[in-house]
Amino acid sequence: MITHLSLFSGIGGLDLAAELAGITTVGQCEWADYPSKILEKHWPDVPRWRDIRTLTKESFYEKTGLRTVDIISGGFPCQPFSVAGKRGGKADDRYLWPEMLRVIHELRPAWVLGENVPGIVSMALDTVLADLENEGYAGQAFIVPACGVDAPHRRDRAAILAYSVDRRSSLRRNGKFQDPEEDGRERSDHRRGETAAFSGQRRENESGPSGMADGLRAGVHEADSDADSLNISRRDESPLLGTEFTDQSCRERERGGICTATI
Repeated sequence: MITHLSLFSGIGGLDLAAELAGITTVGQCEWADYPSKILEKHWPDVPRWRDIRTLTKESFYEKTGLRTVDIISGGFPCQPFSVAGKRGGKADDRYLWPEMLRVIHELRPAWVLGENVPGIVSMALDTVLADLENEGYAGQAFIVPACGVDAPHRRDRAAILAYSVDRRSSLRRNGKFQDPEEDGRERSDHRRGETAAFSGQRRENESGPSGMADGLRAGVHEADSDADSLNISRRDESPLLGTEFTDQSCRERERGGICTATI
């Protein structure tokens, strides 16, 4: 069984995707009342937290009987980065990436999936990727438009995917997860070597001298229509944007009068 902890769950979009993929959601965390009621209706037996600050490794074990999970996902609040707001960034009290990072640090999942608006690219993406790397995760970010997966609109989103270098070769022992503290004691030069190799490869693939965020920023421009989105200048040579499927999908929808966003 592949297990999933959902942070900033909303009405359970990522949870539903996990379910359709055969992944079991074992915990959810959502602050707002209405989304929480939706989660309670569709996942009545899943343990739940309202405040991410109360989700600790101790409370997770108490509610689930598990020490860790395969996947932690989270669409951490986008208000600090959205062009629809003041773009306060890390000064915004809704900047909750540090809390998501704390949960990742305590539970040591094998995989991490983050989601946010493209505005994060110019404000905090480098920080997020550096934080994950410091925790022993090799990660990559992508800009994915909704029409790239057959939705009838553009609505770009930033997806951040990372895996644990520590746990890749020893995720399970005898069919059970290791205690994450034991994992920490057993970290070796393999982690540092593989993370460094991944980082070097990432830098070679990127545009711009300052890392992944610069590479993405080179193709990101302020939106002049959708305040929640940014227009992406697609470049076939970019390894970060998934252009082979997203451009084709969006162009087909534009020609058919379905996708109204500008590419």
